[in-house]
Amino acid sequence: MRLEPRGEPTLLLSLAAPAAALAFTLVATAALIALAGAPVLRAFATMFAGALGSGFAVNELLTRATPLILTGLAAAIAFRARLWNIGAEGQLYAGAVAATLLGTGAIGLPAVLLVPVLVAGGAIAGAVLLAGPALLKTRLGVDEVVVTLLSNFIVILIVGMLLEGPLKDPMGLGWPQAEPIVPEGELPKLVAGMRLHAGFPLAVALAIAAWAIDARSALGLRIRAVGLNAGAARFAGIPVERTLLWTALLSGGVAGVAGVSEVAGLKGNLTLDLSPGFGYGGIVVAMLARLHPLGVVGAAVFVAAIFVGADAMSRGGGVPNYIADVIVATALLSMLVALLFLRYRLRWR
Repeated sequence: MRLEPRGEPTLLLSLAAPAAALAFTLVATAALIALAGAPVLRAFATMFAGALGSGFAVNELLTRATPLILTGLAAAIAFRARLWNIGAEGQLYAGAVAATLLGTGAIGLPAVLLVPVLVAGGAIAGAVLLAGPALLKTRLGVDEVVVTLLSNFIVILIVGMLLEGPLKDPMGLGWPQAEPIVPEGELPKLVAGMRLHAGFPLAVALAIAAWAIDARSALGLRIRAVGLNAGAARFAGIPVERTLLWTALLSGGVAGVAGVSEVAGLKGNLTLDLSPGFGYGGIVVAMLARLHPLGVVGAAVFVAAIFVGADAMSRGGGVPNYIADVIVATALLSMLVALLFLRYRLRWR
């Protein structure tokens, strides 16, 4: 038995592969729910209602999807050039720290100016954090997977130190948190009384901008060329090292904006539990989207729907909410297998 390349897949096969992956995920999830002793159909109905059954549910869904869009976009941009950015979690926190430094009273500006300053500051912080591993990769051949992964833990430790020291809110009643973002620096809410904020349309706009760069610009062409074959790209005259650095700046910058979104749009101040793993979840989102910037939006909404729906299913159906992690992992593995068979067919000789 061996794998044989298919060539260009047909449209029907391209649609059937992800549909089969989704069907397998649903069947596997149903089996797990049944093993937990819950009625499968009622559990799925509760999950669907928890994610999409009301205006409040949809608002919570899009709120949860916002950081996943941004971290998924960061991963997709980097992975396009085979720059394996596993450090979006740390870059998110770096952007949140920058927003805290700029947005807690250090700069007196009206909202129309202060919000862009916070977004730009967070983007610069995330970009700088990933520029280091990119330079180590291009100049010294250091594996960026290890460096970016370890940078997550380093940044979080630094954030913990800052929250216990110079950034600690004196009015925080002992809880390690920073001072709140001033009202002029907060991202406006999109719906009165709901948590959904302007970070969501900002994330969608960045996804559209990333698609335009990828599909319509010389930089996007260079990024894709380097990702397909760096040696051939260099032979064709493409500056590989410079392209990787620009990729790192874009990817880290978008991840930094995710931190600004959470601090200035949702939480209001920097805490050590700001992210429950959005940086790692973004990798799953990027892979489910097949690294397509616009597909990231849909994949992020899908993953967010699973987590929001699983919370509702846990409350109303007696199913542990950590089944959401199993569903997302199963969906990712199923999609990877589907993509494998989209490119190759099995030959039994």
